[in-house]
Amino acid sequence: MPQKLTKTFIDSIPYPENGQAFYRDSEIKGFGLRVGATSKVYIAESKVNGKTVRVSIGKHGIYTAEQARNQARELLLLMSKGINPNDQVREQKTRSMTLQHVFQDFLVARKALKPRTIYDYKRIMGTYLEDWNDKAIADITKDMIAKRHAELGQNSQAQSNLTMRFLRALFNFAAGQYEDSKGQALIQDNPVKRLSQTRAWYRVERRQTVIKPHELKPWFQAVMNLKNDIKSQNRETIRDYLLLVLFTGLRREEAASMTWDNVDLHAKTLKVTDTKNHLDHTLPLSDFLHDFLQQRKTNAVNDYVFQRSNGQGHITEQRKQMAKVIKESGVTFTIHDLRRTFMTIAESLDISAYAVKRLANHKMNNDITAGYIIADVERLRDPMQKITDYILKCASYKPTATVTDLPRKKSRNSTKSVIDV
Repeated sequence: MPQKLTKTFIDSIPYPENGQAFYRDSEIKGFGLRVGATSKVYIAESKVNGKTVRVSIGKHGIYTAEQARNQARELLLLMSKGINPNDQVREQKTRSMTLQHVFQDFLVARKALKPRTIYDYKRIMGTYLEDWNDKAIADITKDMIAKRHAELGQNSQAQSNLTMRFLRALFNFAAGQYEDSKGQALIQDNPVKRLSQTRAWYRVERRQTVIKPHELKPWFQAVMNLKNDIKSQNRETIRDYLLLVLFTGLRREEAASMTWDNVDLHAKTLKVTDTKNHLDHTLPLSDFLHDFLQQRKTNAVNDYVFQRSNGQGHITEQRKQMAKVIKESGVTFTIHDLRRTFMTIAESLDISAYAVKRLANHKMNNDITAGYIIADVERLRDPMQKITDYILKCASYKPTATVTDLPRKKSRNSTKSVIDV
C-alpha cells in the first residue's frame, strides 16, 4: 500500500535478506524506493511509448526524500512527453566517451584481429592521434579531420590516408555499437566522410617494387653471407626466413610464426593456418625448400621454424639484418617486395592465373570458373619447382649433391642450414 516516503519511514524499513523490495509514494504516482540487501535507492517509474521505464534517482542518505521527490517530478514530466531519461543519460555518456574508450571497445568486439593489425592500430593511436586519445569522440569534427589529414599528408600521404581510414572505422563501429532504447545510433554522423565529399583523399600509388632478375644474384649472395657470430645468433635464422618468403611468397607474419606442426617433410608440404583471408593455405615444397627446412628441423629448439636465438618464441625483428643485405647487395627491398617478386616471377613463367592465385592464397570469390577448380596441392608442385629453379638460376646458385652429408654442429643458439655451402 502506498505511503508517503519520509526520512523516518525510510529509516525504519529493514533490508531484505534476498532480492529487492519496492515502496511507492502516496503523494506522487511513479515516485518510489527500491530497497536491496545493502542500499535504499529512490526511483521514478512510468510508461514511455507503452513500455515501463524505471530511472534511478540516487541513494537515500545522499538525497533527502524531498530532493528525490522534486527530481522525480522532473523525470516523470519527461516520461509523460515520451522521453526516456535513461536514453538521455546514455547519450550524454556516449557523447563524452573518449576516442581511447571507443578504441578499447573496438578491440574487444573485433576478436579476429591479428596481432600485427592490433599493433598497427595502437601505433596510429599513439603516434598520429595521441592528442585525441582523451578527447570525446563526439567532439571530433569534420574540420578537425580535414586539418589533421592535411597535416599528416605533409610527411606521408599514405600514412595520412591510413590513419583516417582507421578513424573512419572507429566512427562506424561507434555508430553501430552505441544506441538508445529505440535502436537509434547515438553517433549519427561520421566526420571522416568529409574527405570523400571534398575528394581530399590522397592518391597513393600502390607499391610495385620487386627484386629484378639481374638483382637476384647480389641479393641472394648477400643473404647467404648472413652468418651467426658472437654479436648476433639470429642471423642464419633471418637468412633462412628471407629465403622462405622469396621462394614461397608468404606474408611477413605467416612465415615468421610458422610452426613445425604445419611442415610435413615427408609429404613435402607446408601449411599456413592463420592467414589474412582466414583460409588455410597449403603449399608444396620445392627441392631447395625441403632440403633447408629438413636441416633446420634437425636443429630446432622450440615449436617455431624460425625461433629466436634464446629459444623463446619466433623472430619478430628483421630490419637490422635486412639493412646489412641492402648495404652489401645494393638492392633495396621490403619483406612484401619478396612476395611481389615471387608472384611476378610466377607470372613471367606463364604459370596459369589460377595457379598464381592459389600460390599467393588470393581469394577468387568473383570468378565463377575458379569455383570448379580443385585446389590440389600436388597440382602446384610443378609451378612451385619452376619458380624455385628460375630464382636459383638467376642467383647462379648450384646446390651440391653431398650437402646433406656435411658435418653439422647442433647448438641451442645456432641453426645451421643446408644452404651453408
